[in-house]
Amino acid sequence: MFKLSLSRSLLAGAVLLASVPILHAEVVKIGFIEVLSGPFANAGKTSLNQLREVVTQLNAKSKPTDPKFEVVAFDGKGSPQESTTVLKAAVDQGVRYITQGGGSGVAFALSDAISKLAEREPAKATVFLNYSAMDPGLTNERCNFWHFRFYPSSEMKIEALTTYMTKRPDIKKVYLLNQEYTHGQQVSKASKAYLARKRPDIQIVGDDFVPIAQVRDFAPYIAKIRSSGADTVITSNWGSDLTLLFKSAKEYGLNINFYTMNANNPGTPAQLGSWGAEKVGVIWNWGHNAPTPELEKIYVDYKKKFDEDFIFAAHWNSMNMLSAAMQKAKSTDAKQVAFALEGMKYKSPMGEIEMRKTDHQLQAPLFLGIWAKQGSKGVKYDAEKTGYGFRSEVVWDSYVSSQPTSCQMSRP
Repeated sequence: MFKLSLSRSLLAGAVLLASVPILHAEVVKIGFIEVLSGPFANAGKTSLNQLREVVTQLNAKSKPTDPKFEVVAFDGKGSPQESTTVLKAAVDQGVRYITQGGGSGVAFALSDAISKLAEREPAKATVFLNYSAMDPGLTNERCNFWHFRFYPSSEMKIEALTTYMTKRPDIKKVYLLNQEYTHGQQVSKASKAYLARKRPDIQIVGDDFVPIAQVRDFAPYIAKIRSSGADTVITSNWGSDLTLLFKSAKEYGLNINFYTMNANNPGTPAQLGSWGAEKVGVIWNWGHNAPTPELEKIYVDYKKKFDEDFIFAAHWNSMNMLSAAMQKAKSTDAKQVAFALEGMKYKSPMGEIEMRKTDHQLQAPLFLGIWAKQGSKGVKYDAEKTGYGFRSEVVWDSYVSSQPTSCQMSRP
């Protein structure tokens, strides 16, 4: 009788275990669609290298039954058309998670294409992990269920910057210089609106747009800025459009404030040198000189291993939160994982962060880095072997930069 009862118990236990979902150690492909050729390729390739390192570390510390991530790179060439073409190729290869950040125009095209794909072919539903495309429209009027932004929008950055500028009475005249596309236009619009609300005494003495990746000599723009009497420039330029802007400013001897979204990007710190000290700032979601031990360890370990600065913190957040969402969903299915990501709170090296459910915009601290000499207060580490680095001038809690949303999201 005992043997029969034991056999029945073992059988019941086996049936129970068989009914519990088991997360197999399958390989999940992460499609990296980015600028990997042309004038902005340096940023894209550096981003790819850092994503791969984050994935390597994540795979190494995961449990044997956890999914393992594999990064598959696709050259979108910074073009919406090329990027949507390679998106199709990625999906055909079984990719159900893609990440991109180099250009909001590309991000809009990918987001729209992914949304239509999910409606047309639900079995091919794909999640878009946006690591740095900043246009507010992506989480407002053109939001969709499949898009998640792990980086602050341009409005969030300008909200934080203009809050800082309220405490700088020496700033009186601001010149806006941005690239001629949606992101640059949004930065210009937000800068004017938020300064008018917070510092109506500040004059906007210039509002120019430059054709993206086409200007080789910024001397005429620098001359206009100087003649305007501006004491401060706000620019969302990136890549060669920022590096060449700084080159001309340095040659011209223009000693005014520059507040940027991207001065930490690959190749730009090397252009600053001593000229940029105490005048060039960057608003970002990371700070390699931030007083946070885990941040410091990530930065130091990466620099020792690859001899370059780790700047793409959004990759750390996106991949770790994606892994956590798969654990929560007990699945790698795109739809189930997307639902698990919504509203997720996560303890990151920057503190607790949250993927806001209403619009899929990450709520996280922001940092203002000011270029300063290594060894000065707050600058333990330099950038790109220049002897200078960004000290963390301000660290804003997420509520400071948080923005309302007009997103009316349809869910599957």
